Amino acid sequence: MADITVRGAGIMGLMCAWVLIRRGAKVQVVDPNGVAAGASGGIVGALAPHVPENWNSKKAMQFHALDRAEVLWAEIAQVGGTDPGYGRTGRLQPLNDEAGEALARQRAETAKDLWEGKYMWRVVSRDDIGMDVHSATGLFIHDTLTARIHPKQACSSLSAALSTLGVPILREAQTKGIEIRATGAADLAEISETLDKSVGAPIKGQAALFRCDLRKAPQVFADGLHIVPHADGTVAIGSTTEREFEDPKATDALLEPLIEKARATLPALAAAPVIQRWAGLRPRARSRAPMVGPHPTRKGAFIANGGFKIGLAMAPVVAEMLADLIMDGEDRIPDLFRPEASL
Repeated sequence: MADITVRGAGIMGLMCAWVLIRRGAKVQVVDPNGVAAGASGGIVGALAPHVPENWNSKKAMQFHALDRAEVLWAEIAQVGGTDPGYGRTGRLQPLNDEAGEALARQRAETAKDLWEGKYMWRVVSRDDIGMDVHSATGLFIHDTLTARIHPKQACSSLSAALSTLGVPILREAQTKGIEIRATGAADLAEISETLDKSVGAPIKGQAALFRCDLRKAPQVFADGLHIVPHADGTVAIGSTTEREFEDPKATDALLEPLIEKARATLPALAAAPVIQRWAGLRPRARSRAPMVGPHPTRKGAFIANGGFKIGLAMAPVVAEMLADLIMDGEDRIPDLFRPEASL
């Protein structure tokens, strides 16, 4: 039985703790700010795949993470007795022109193979979708792989499951045994300062939450805007991508165009009230892939970081790779995911 201290109680850290405790390790989680205090405390939660073409290790691992997510989150919910808000509801993407339609139909063919025949990527018409969504052509991409989860609820669900299994989540504690650092944007900044070069950057995102019960509806992805109906009768929209900012947790006028665009794209939101505005920092490694493996500046420690927009979906496979490395000495981390890819 290994003693492991996970620093960071966001989705990466909690998922590492979950996988390790299930593999027989003795684990504690430490975060001075508590559970989901950073980017993992967000509201959007789009578990969406990359387009099915130009396949690489990141896309393949993301597919397998999304494929296994339903079983994983059902088990976490059962152990902890808390709903993470998971649902494989699919996604609609409006097609704006004939070129977009042609490309979408090509991808429908590659998806049959790359998605192993389990999920569809297809072009559908407005008459096929059963809901009012704006599209310049009246056509949409519909994929059945995309799922939703409420990020903050997912972290609460993981925290409850870990508590049931005897894993403490502490504000302060000395490191016991092996250390895994999953501290998000703060660690990327610390590594960059130590090495005197940028290995990544915090990216600010702003999002909003509507009170509108569309819980059975698919997500909508329109020109970079995610519209995610949640199981609790809310709809999240987001997010901005800001590299320059003063207050990482403040919402401002940059969010208003997203709110207006969401109302125009999905008329059901036209009169729906905005009940929450959220902002936070997402860690983006220079490679744009998660950063996994031996920590680049802390001898003997490991890192799980840098997921940026796909961290919520990729956390389970990141955790499995670290567990293989730490518990079994098996290194199956792709080159793109290694810290060296961002150094």
